[in-house]
Amino acid sequence: MLPWLLLFLPLIAAAANQLFLKRNAYVASTVSVISVAVTFGISVMLLLSNVQAPEPIKWISVGSFHVEVGITLDQLSKGMMIVVTGIGLLVHIFSLAYMADDSAKARFFTCLSLFMFSMTGIVLASNFIMTFMFWELVGLSSYLLIGHWYQKESAADAAKKAFIVNRVGDFGFMIGILMLWGITGHLGFVGMKEWAAGGGLATVSTGVLGAALLCVFCGAMGKSAQMPLHVWLPDAMEGPTPVSALIHAATMVAAGVYMLFRVQLSIGAEAFNNFSGDTIAWIGGITSLCAALMATQQNDIKKILAYSTLSQLGYMVMAVGLMVGEAGMFHLFTHAWFKALLFLGSGAIIYACHHEQDIWKMGGLLKKMPITGFTFLIGTAALIAVPFVTSGFWSKEEILAAAYGGNKWLFGIAVFVAFLTTFYMTRAFVVTFLGKTRSDNASHAHEVGPLMFVPLLLLAGLALGAGSELVSNALGAYRPIHEHGHAEGHGLILGASIGTLILGLLAGFTLYNGKDKDPVSIPFFRDRLKIDAFYDNVVVRYFQDAFAAIVHFFDEFLINGLIVGGTSRLAESFGGLFRRVQSGNLQGYAFAFGIGVILVIYFTAF
Repeated sequence: MLPWLLLFLPLIAAAANQLFLKRNAYVASTVSVISVAVTFGISVMLLLSNVQAPEPIKWISVGSFHVEVGITLDQLSKGMMIVVTGIGLLVHIFSLAYMADDSAKARFFTCLSLFMFSMTGIVLASNFIMTFMFWELVGLSSYLLIGHWYQKESAADAAKKAFIVNRVGDFGFMIGILMLWGITGHLGFVGMKEWAAGGGLATVSTGVLGAALLCVFCGAMGKSAQMPLHVWLPDAMEGPTPVSALIHAATMVAAGVYMLFRVQLSIGAEAFNNFSGDTIAWIGGITSLCAALMATQQNDIKKILAYSTLSQLGYMVMAVGLMVGEAGMFHLFTHAWFKALLFLGSGAIIYACHHEQDIWKMGGLLKKMPITGFTFLIGTAALIAVPFVTSGFWSKEEILAAAYGGNKWLFGIAVFVAFLTTFYMTRAFVVTFLGKTRSDNASHAHEVGPLMFVPLLLLAGLALGAGSELVSNALGAYRPIHEHGHAEGHGLILGASIGTLILGLLAGFTLYNGKDKDPVSIPFFRDRLKIDAFYDNVVVRYFQDAFAAIVHFFDEFLINGLIVGGTSRLAESFGGLFRRVQSGNLQGYAFAFGIGVILVIYFTAF
């Protein structure tokens, strides 16, 4: 009963809000908060108990083809549910204050509940059919939340961009699911695991299997924003900041990594020991590097964090491609807490600065917002992986160890990304919190209330402790099977981590301390490597024009001209013919009657 309640309670809350509570924002928000609090409690109970997955419900059965609605309860899903519901609860509480004066508060919390249902479904799904359905529902939920302030053209455009780009990846994902079904004969993860354990991998060609895995990876490229399908994530910062924390830092974007690792657990890591694994690893590494370079020149505090998320997701994907998915999932677990902290911290800053997001119009906020500044500093320390005291250090070391053991070139990229991460996060903290205030909005900033800073304090504690073996095991993290410190080249990896940390701190503090404007200007990085411009000026424009011409042809000549117009003209012609017959002339009626009698005699006689 508990697993089914865990899955469907957020949907019940969303339905109740939409059907009955649209006009009562206070009650709607309360219902959503209570639902996510209950699901978090259920997640904790399932983690601490040995409750088995309930019997699946038969859904579709045609011959030998069967689809069931089932729930997966293992270490991976239980740990992921702690992340989804734990961060979801803190985001809901934070949103009570952040969205207090929003005119569409009820709709916002309804969409949050719908998202929680969607994400819970991805985590608990027992087969690929369920996964794909909830995968698409997450796309819908994110579209609604990114475009919450749809009156702003930029928010509406960002929502459409996220939806369309994800559909591109999802088309490949669907093909990959069908290919894996054809290869293994199963859509369920348990069936795939049994197929692999029975020696199924030896019966399929490397090329076919690799192609199937790359198609599945297309879905992860969309959801986890890997190049070249990364362009939607920074624009998605147009949504409310709590949305950025929940969807675009901790849960939705992690769904791709989670799904890849679920596949890796089902058919075995050795299935990635081909061109598919290499391709996935290199795409992750390149995404990590390019996103970090772009982050160094962003001035919007949320976009800095967005590109940081892209970079860290690249780390995780790279680990999966290197067949060390445990390291990627461990980094997903730690990253979720401290990146949610940073996004909610940025939300508190934006709220206190009257919705100012440019870091160069802030400054001196550490004195005005000590709690927010202190927790943001802890989140920054975890992201740049301060050794031995932050959760990010332990998980990042596992990623570096995976790269060192799998591909030395990727290890070099990962080390350089670690330096860039320290550099741009030092820049963000120094410019935002230190020095003098640079605008009236910043000068009038003050500390936020407890509904905002209490979640920040809780996340700060997890940013420090979630990487420790005691805490991470208690929260169900999927840790690597070996103990830290026993990986090949451990001394070199540790030295590289500490060295890049020191260099990044020195470079960031030296360049930006006391500055009123950016002393470094690299337009190519600031303009996102011109990738968005290429899409807008080439892909979107020409595709849109060509597609519009095709649609116009079908609409005007086929649909309107032949189908609709032709049918209407045919009906009009028949009507005109019969109208002439109905003339009111008795001689004409007698003539028609005589012709009819002759035809009847002819057809019956012959």
